[in-house]
Amino acid sequence: MTQVQDVSGSMTAMEKRATVSLAGIYSLRMLGLFMLLPVLSLFTEQMPGSTPKLVGLTMGIYGLTQAILQIPFGLLSDKFNRKTVIIIGLLLFLLGSVVAALAGDIYGILIGRALQGCGAVSAAVMALVADLTQEVNRTKAMATIGASIGVSFGVAMTLGPVVAHHFGIAGIFWLIAFLAILAILVVLFVVPNPEKISVHRDAEYIPSELSSVIANADLLRLNYGIFALHLILMASFVVVPLMMRDAGLDSARHWLVYLPVLVTSMAAMIPFIVVAEKKRRMKPVFIGAIASLVIANLGYVLFGRDLAGLIACLWVFFCGFNLLEATLPSLISKTAPGDLKGTAMGIYSSAQFIGAFLGGACGGWFYGEYGPTSVFVFSAAVAASWVAVAYFMSPPRYLVNLLLSLKEVEPERGSEFSRRLLAINGIEEVRLHFEENTAYLKIDSQVLNKNELNVFLKQWH
Repeated sequence: MTQVQDVSGSMTAMEKRATVSLAGIYSLRMLGLFMLLPVLSLFTEQMPGSTPKLVGLTMGIYGLTQAILQIPFGLLSDKFNRKTVIIIGLLLFLLGSVVAALAGDIYGILIGRALQGCGAVSAAVMALVADLTQEVNRTKAMATIGASIGVSFGVAMTLGPVVAHHFGIAGIFWLIAFLAILAILVVLFVVPNPEKISVHRDAEYIPSELSSVIANADLLRLNYGIFALHLILMASFVVVPLMMRDAGLDSARHWLVYLPVLVTSMAAMIPFIVVAEKKRRMKPVFIGAIASLVIANLGYVLFGRDLAGLIACLWVFFCGFNLLEATLPSLISKTAPGDLKGTAMGIYSSAQFIGAFLGGACGGWFYGEYGPTSVFVFSAAVAASWVAVAYFMSPPRYLVNLLLSLKEVEPERGSEFSRRLLAINGIEEVRLHFEENTAYLKIDSQVLNKNELNVFLKQWH
């Protein structure tokens, strides 16, 4: 009989432990990085050697090293012990945090941030998630990790100004170093050890599939989207904290803006997500969210010198940002064939980090040469170009991924197995990889009868 898990099965205790612990590693690392976003330009502006260009470069440099190393780290984890690779990355992250904490000028912070980015463990962590979860539960595990990153962002944006006020920028870097140590301890003593290391196409970058992903125009549009989104985010935060200070709000009280703005903007996006997913109106909601970035950045130009106007624009920005940050990975998952999802996400993540790097660098350059208004004009132009790119995207397929373990399916019966699966209403795509003993399915979850699928799987011989 075909060896498959019940598609409606729940996670085992080991899978829950693996998911929660690996989500914790992600959260600890991202919490530290996100805490710097609302305060780094404020506290590095007065450091010896500081210029607007160097401040922007310091904010974005971690994205460059992250983009360069995240795929190689993932590939190395396929050849060596995954935990060892993750710990090496976290040690580099720890080293960078210590270097920045001890820095006496802007150059020391710059070097420390570059070293932080060298701890590019994202791909290796995702590969370990795949090793430690059954195929049918992997999507749930990755969704949990994604949610933990969102929570970390909200907490960090609020916590960063408070920690910086009491302990300075060095205090934040020391706290980040402490969080890195906690993450290493979680890897060593909490994360389960996988029985074996395997390559998982849904979770890992496959070099041989690069051309297939690059040839997909809709995936390229989404990659441009995440590139633009993080470019705009990083460029904006080169100057937004400075403008809030100059508008009369002491830096110690910036959290009083970020907390309500983030909470209410997240609440505001919920109806739009419901309309996008349940009513299947993803494309117009998506384009509307991008348009809100244009509006917010033009609003900064017109009303940014007034604190109330600045806060209103920040709220509009985060309404769009939160919605796009949540929907872009979902669109990648919907658009990429099931057996190319890992490769698509690897390229997507690289585009995100490159965007963060260029956003910091360009934001600092524009601010230094032409003042803060030019940063927002630049960001509005990038967002407008994204509206144009997204306008031509194909309406997304409302499909989700489902993986089945097929350890005893004979390769010569693969065509029959695929044909019979595709005959089940709601299954839209089947790709079999016998070398991995895995079937990658695309399903319409609103149409598929899981009981029908389970009956077929149990009857298959």
